[in-house]
Amino acid sequence: MTGVQRVRAETFHGRKGPVKNAFRYSVDYVLLDPERSQGPRLFGRNRGNLMSLHDLDHGGAPGQGRGLPWAREVLAAHGLAADRVLLLAQPRLLGHVFNPVSFWLAYDHLGHLRAVISEVTNTYGDRHSYLCHRPDRAPITREDTLTATKIFHVSPFQPVEGRYDFRFDIRPDRIGIWIDYTTPGGGLFTNLIGPRLPLTNAGILASALRRPFGSRRVLALIHWQALKLWWKRVRFHHRPTPPAEDVSQ
Repeated sequence: MTGVQRVRAETFHGRKGPVKNAFRYSVDYVLLDPERSQGPRLFGRNRGNLMSLHDLDHGGAPGQGRGLPWAREVLAAHGLAADRVLLLAQPRLLGHVFNPVSFWLAYDHLGHLRAVISEVTNTYGDRHSYLCHRPDRAPITREDTLTATKIFHVSPFQPVEGRYDFRFDIRPDRIGIWIDYTTPGGGLFTNLIGPRLPLTNAGILASALRRPFGSRRVLALIHWQALKLWWKRVRFHHRPTPPAEDVSQ
């Protein structure tokens, strides 16, 4: 993979438990190899442009990220070797960026997916990552369910408890990611699904015209859904101290 790809995705969020709430919306992600990918003229890497992706937005605290070196250090610290690591993230559009979740996809020399770092950012500016891999370190397939304990505050309408069940179906032409969050009293189901397409100048212009504030639109939608939950009198959980470690499993 030498070119930047655009994932014209759709995401669904459905609340589980006694109070129901669900929504679906479209969102643009980019998929690239940070070491090799070259984008079109209107796409910038670590520089301003109509659409761009900056290392400082990933791999560490927001705005202080180290990008790919951070991801490789995390993998090495857990005994996971990777021949190639791709980043799936929402790009900056006109300088605006907010990534509720980005994914580092680690592949071996045969092209098998071996690990995924799910990089979660909340609206308070905190970040925590969940490292997903099979216990036997075998390749991850679409049939595998990988579990992580929730230790990071995301929504004030969900407790910091329970577990995440991740499923990944990363194909040459399509991305499919499902996250099932379960607590004793409910939880949440979410997914990210869409085709992998070459990123072109025409595609960037179309994104800018259709959603000029890019991922900032996602942030606005998050607050709108929070207002609806507040109106339904869902219990509010205050933000706890973020976990000391950057990564957990």
